[in-house]
Amino acid sequence: KLLALPEAPSYTSDSSTPTLIFNPPSSAPSVYHTPLKFLPKEDKRRQLYAAAQQHANTAAHRRQMSPIAAPGTPLSSPSFLPPRPTSALPAPISEPYEKTYHLSEEDVAEIRRLRASDPDTWTRVKLAEKFGCSQFFVGMVSKAPEKAAAVSKEHEDARRKWGPRRKIAREDRERRKVLWGRDA
Repeated sequence: KLLALPEAPSYTSDSSTPTLIFNPPSSAPSVYHTPLKFLPKEDKRRQLYAAAQQHANTAAHRRQMSPIAAPGTPLSSPSFLPPRPTSALPAPISEPYEKTYHLSEEDVAEIRRLRASDPDTWTRVKLAEKFGCSQFFVGMVSKAPEKAAAVSKEHEDARRKWGPRRKIAREDRERRKVLWGRDA
């Protein structure tokens, strides 16, 4: 109702004479979608529905049986669980990442020494590649305050060159970020 969309062709007429509007339902109702709450206790549809559900479950369990639901276990009894998928999941695209804790205290001291000696040459990326760890870990064990100050100065210089529209847009964005955490 709120959108200004044109009316569907079946609702608009080309002439001023009354016309028949044909708007059928999306599909015919099915007895399988009748809620059990509305069926009498002795209705045959209740038994048919339960039999169809049990058949679907047993067929799915027959196709792919888990050792957890093997005969003799509590999960082997027939239930109204959804059917199991017919195929296994596809192979993973890449190997799962496992964390490795392979750096010794000497390696961490070497990372700190290299980073302190020349932070422009020994960046986080280069140190992470050399020692086989993450850039985040390099940043945790060795801080470079001079490098951080230089980067923030570069950012401040770039911000001074912004026009008024960009400044207003960034300020609005910051205000919206602050409001994200609040209950509105």
